[in-house]
Amino acid sequence: MTKTQKLIYISLLSAQAVILGLIERSIPFPFAFAPGAKLGIANLITIVAIYTLPFKDSMKVVGMRLLMTTLLGGTISTLLYSTAGAVLSFLGMVFVKMTGGKKVSIIGVSATGGILHNLGQLFVASFIAQTWTVLLYLPVLSFMGILSGIAIGISANFLMDKTSIVRRFRRQYEE
Repeated sequence: MTKTQKLIYISLLSAQAVILGLIERSIPFPFAFAPGAKLGIANLITIVAIYTLPFKDSMKVVGMRLLMTTLLGGTISTLLYSTAGAVLSFLGMVFVKMTGGKKVSIIGVSATGGILHNLGQLFVASFIAQTWTVLLYLPVLSFMGILSGIAIGISANFLMDKTSIVRRFRRQYEE
């Protein structure tokens, strides 16, 4: 893979993550017991990046997604919440992927990311509210994070098996 191909691949993943993030933002969430919970569809691209690119390049995908979705309709508070959730989720998923090896599937890595994303956002909320009682919402969000993480992991698994270019990048990354 040439440097140009890699840059194009990173750009395409970033653009796809931005589009998925904007689409997700426009979908109302129907569960009243978990206000603020989202499906995390853009994390599908984050998982693809983690499994097909080196750490530094997959971090670029996450960073560009955060920056672009904020510029296309976010606020400073959404940037704070999104950054905390995305960075903690990303680092946790990379850690689980590296330490778990073949024992932890893409679905397990994704579920970890779902939980950590919510945890990062709750830490920011507790900092802003200046109280730790915000963390009492963690069990509800963790449950939702596990469910959405499993769904996103299944989707990522399917995407990586059925898309030829992603399979090619994954093989090159694993070599």
